[in-house]
Order: sequence, then C-alpha cells, then structure tokens
Amino acid sequence: MSPTIYSIILSSLATGTIITMTSHHWLMAWIGLEINTLAIIPIISTLHHPRSTEAATKYFLTQAAASAMILFSSMTNAWYTGTWDITQMSANPSHIMLTMALAMKLGLAPLHFWLPEVLQGSTMKTAFFITTWQKLAPMSLIYLIINNLSPTLLLLLWLMSSTLGGWGGLNQTQTRKIMAYSSIAHLGWMATISSIMTNILVMNLLLYMTMTTSMFFTLILSKSKTIQDTTTSWTLSPTLTIIMMLSLLSLSGLPPLSGFMPKWLILEELTTQNLTPLATIMAMSALLSLFFYLRLTYTTTLTISPNTLQTKFKWRFKPSTSTLPMMIFTPLTIFMLPLTPMMLM
Repeated sequence: MSPTIYSIILSSLATGTIITMTSHHWLMAWIGLEINTLAIIPIISTLHHPRSTEAATKYFLTQAAASAMILFSSMTNAWYTGTWDITQMSANPSHIMLTMALAMKLGLAPLHFWLPEVLQGSTMKTAFFITTWQKLAPMSLIYLIINNLSPTLLLLLWLMSSTLGGWGGLNQTQTRKIMAYSSIAHLGWMATISSIMTNILVMNLLLYMTMTTSMFFTLILSKSKTIQDTTTSWTLSPTLTIIMMLSLLSLSGLPPLSGFMPKWLILEELTTQNLTPLATIMAMSALLSLFFYLRLTYTTTLTISPNTLQTKFKWRFKPSTSTLPMMIFTPLTIFMLPLTPMMLM
C-alpha cells in the first residue's frame, strides 16, 4: 500500500474514533463508528490472500450489523424521549438492542466469534489496531450510557466474556487467536466494573492497551505467529524473550507487575459492594487465562526448539519494525503497580 494512502487511512481511523468519543448526538456517534469501520477494512485486506479477504468480509458484515442496530436503537430512543442526546435515555426496549450492538462492536461474548477469526486472517500490526484502538469508540459510548443500561443483561455479558475468554484460549496454538481471547477476557473485566466505578474502567482500559501494545510489538519483532515460533525467539534476542515473558505475566495479572493493579482494584470494589459471589467467579475465570499465559511463557523462556546448528544465537538481528513503541510501553507494562494510588486520585 502507498505510504500516502496508508497515512490517509490511519488519519480517517483516528478521526472516526475522535468523532465518536467527543459527540453528544447519536447520529454523530454513529457516523464516527462508520468512518472507523470503513477505515480499518483496507488495512485488514492489505495482504492479497483469501484469508485476509475473508477476515475483511467478516469484520465488515459484523460491524455493519452492529452499526445498523445502534442506529435503529438510537432512533427508537429519540422517538420515546424526543431528543438525540446520548446521555438522555429512558427505559425503553432500545436498551437491549443498544447493549447487544455495542457488545458486538467490542467482541464481548456471546457475540465474540468474529474476533479470533478476523485477527487470524490479519497481519500482526492489523491485529494490534483491532485489539487496541478499535475498542476506544464503543467503550466511550458504554462509559456515557452505562447508568441507563440493563444491569442484568450487562452482568450476563460480562460473566460470559470473562469465562469464555479464558476457556477459548486454552486450546489455541496461534498467538493472534490467543491475543483475541485475551482481549475478550479483559473486556469482561472492564465491563464488570463499568457500572460501579467508571474511573477504574478508564484506568483498566488504558492499562490493557499498554500491555497489549507491548505484547504485540514483541510478537512482531520476534515474528512469532504460533507457540512453536516462540521457542526460537531467544535466538533472535534474549532481551526480547525476557520482555515477552514479563508482558505475558503482566497480562495474566500476576503481582508485582502492572496487570495486577486493575484485577486487584476490581475485586476489591466488588467485595466492597457486597458482590462477593461475582468477585469469586471473576477470580476463578482469571485462572483460565492464567493457564494459557503461563503455557506461552513456558514455551518462550524455558524450552529450546530442536535444531542441528552448533551456534545458539543468530549472528545478525536487524528488526524490521521500529522498537520505539516497545521501548515506551514495556516499562509501563512492568512498573506501574507502585503508582496505583496516584492514578486513582
């Protein structure tokens, strides 16, 4: 793709998200989501391969259906309330449709089946965009209308996402699918706390994007598309292998890494609100995700792929991608836990 065209597409991607995040009118929010969707599709189909075309088609059909549901539910809400203001919502049937549409946009269970397939058919960089930047616009809408949505339906979606995100990743060997199910599980945690404390939701979203960015750039630099590829990543750079291990452990939520902070705060807030059974289920579902994170960590750092070469390291390692994003986000992925009190102020 031409660099000029690529920069225009990325600008459109950013513009669509910013329009949605700053709008107070349902029609403007819908337009921002549409711009966002139309901008990411050429990026998904950059590779001239049937898998890329299939991924772009699945993404387009899913997002188009979700956008149509958002438009219809906002029209229904405007019919009931007489206003298109996002924050002015009444108790009407449009709530359920709007909740399901935003869940489909984000990839929450049980509307998550498109996400692993789309990531598997995309490049690593495209998968990075889908799992990080593409979550901002729908999550900002949830942030604005969370007090008007059905708590029962939200609770069901959040529990299914956290548990199915862990179960789905157990039997995967492709790193992009593992990151897809990791995204689903993390979204379940974010959405669980959204109706209780929105400041923890924002902090969790930012930390999730930070950890996922660090992890994806280590996968891009090591060219690890499968678990088997991670067994030879140490030959490229032992330092990169250590960074990958720490990023995985941070994603799993183990202390004293940054990923422990949101899980700790969410479980603490749930128990404070007398939701101990929900906190117990969430903690148990985190063990499912922890298993496949530890499996990936084990193959990355503690196993050596069989080879006939006498040398252990490749004599030349020239990264094909800039290491600057990884240099910025890796310290944030590892060392943010001591800053927890300051981030909550």
